[in-house]
Amino acid sequence: MVDEQDVAPDSTAARVALWRALHVEVDAPPHVLEDEIGLRLLAPEPGWQRRGDMDQGFTRPFRASIVGRARFIEDLVVEQAGRGLEQYVILGAGLDSFAQRRPDVASRLRVFEIDRPGPQEWKRRRLLELGLGMPDWLRFVPVDFEAGESWWDRLLAAGFDGRKPAVVVSTGVSMYLTKEANAATLRQMATLAPGSTFAMSFLLPLEMADPEVRPGMEMAEKGARASGTPFVSFFLPSQILQLAREQGFKQARHVSADELARRYFADRADGLRPPANAEELLVAAT
Repeated sequence: MVDEQDVAPDSTAARVALWRALHVEVDAPPHVLEDEIGLRLLAPEPGWQRRGDMDQGFTRPFRASIVGRARFIEDLVVEQAGRGLEQYVILGAGLDSFAQRRPDVASRLRVFEIDRPGPQEWKRRRLLELGLGMPDWLRFVPVDFEAGESWWDRLLAAGFDGRKPAVVVSTGVSMYLTKEANAATLRQMATLAPGSTFAMSFLLPLEMADPEVRPGMEMAEKGARASGTPFVSFFLPSQILQLAREQGFKQARHVSADELARRYFADRADGLRPPANAEELLVAAT
């Protein structure tokens, strides 16, 4: 019998998808990101909004951070597609819904979603059940990381053209990797064709987080450790920028929560905004 945990999305991916939907349901418009696809895929029991990890007040800064980062990356992909970019790669795709929500842009690209085989097959099945389909330009790339498979080799085998520029994105992953593994990923990404962009999120040291989110961050760290997937890497912005340049990137910049707040949360009457010094973004270009 197949373990259901090896098939369904992991709890973190599911929680992120539900926080995106919660933003649409409980936060006032204009919404930073309109995304209820993950909610449709998961089809949770009625009353899911009353779960402890969905508490509207407690999750408020976290869902702001999630939708702010997602919107920034989506805008980056749309901008690059407008310049003729043809390839978009999502590492640890989980329940990402860009292909379903933005076919106007995605259909002009090859979108590669990299994830573990079980959850990816579950997602494929749910997309078909919901009538959302699997268009030719959407490529699922299953990778058995525990068996030592190379995601880069599997990506090339799926039709990725290493001679053409791409946007490659990795969010919510770096904290689970050692500094050496993060450096190896950056080193690989720095070999992308000229004109490529790599965007990744990184976690700042927990003691630096805004007081309103520090308890939640510490709770998440304890939960990750208890489940056998501890947070092992934290970076200051200066450290992640230095690491990116040491691995070969010509340009690298830090996208802070303050920048996301100015772009997407300015003048909101409800004061919703992403917390500072929690999980932020590195954007590097070849």
